[in-house]
Amino acid sequence: MKSKGISIREIIIITFGMLLVASGVYFFMIPGNIVAGSVSGLALVLSKLSGIQVSVLTFILNAFLLIIGFIFIGKEFGAKTVYTSMLLPVYLWIFEHFMPINHSITNEQVIDLVIYVLLIALGQALLFHVNASSGGLDIVAKMLNKFTHIEIGKALTISGLITAMTSIFVYDIPTLIISLLGTYANGAAVDYFIDGFKKRKRVCIIADDYRPIQHYIIHELNRGATLYTAQGAYDQTHRTELITIITQQEYRLLLNYLHTCKQKVFVTVSTVNEVIGQWNVK
Repeated sequence: MKSKGISIREIIIITFGMLLVASGVYFFMIPGNIVAGSVSGLALVLSKLSGIQVSVLTFILNAFLLIIGFIFIGKEFGAKTVYTSMLLPVYLWIFEHFMPINHSITNEQVIDLVIYVLLIALGQALLFHVNASSGGLDIVAKMLNKFTHIEIGKALTISGLITAMTSIFVYDIPTLIISLLGTYANGAAVDYFIDGFKKRKRVCIIADDYRPIQHYIIHELNRGATLYTAQGAYDQTHRTELITIITQQEYRLLLNYLHTCKQKVFVTVSTVNEVIGQWNVK
């Protein structure tokens, strides 16, 4: 499949996603001493042992894994992850110099963990949605997802367990347990958010004249459609049933269009959790 390059929309999503990730790391993971399964968590441990800044160690570790991503996942993914890998240490550097903190904002490690997981999971889900990652262990998870076809969240959990276990070298047993729980919760939250992005609407429409609706779906929404012959049980009339798979936003546009039609339509709608293969005409 030919790469289409990185669009402005994807750049905005990636930039915002990385802001969420960096905020979770700096404001909640680091002061909360949470070593959840991530390169940032490993960098935190190494920083405690070596005295090197977290931003510097994060950059070094990300650079190594980025090369692996280019080799095994592809140039498009690698190019986007180059951008995110540059953004994370930049965001951390900005936070370190302009918003320095040396203690937990909430003073509760469990609360820090919950907020961290929600922020970073949403950020990671946004990145994976546009075929990017925050770098680090996300690259390892993406490789597991690509070659074993396990869900990306479960891949994140697997790849992060070893990193989370390194917390025992600089922290106590409760911190280790919190870190392991955080790693598991992060993977589950990523799968939850990604499932939301994947959901589509399967819309079945029966109308006296399906052709204007078909034209709108194909030429305005740029989506495909399938036609079936249906026979009404009450009046035995043959009609054409039109079926299409569309996004949530496109579903709202289609409903608005159907309300303007000068004919009676019968519509049924169901939720599709995943679509595999070509389902549009873009």
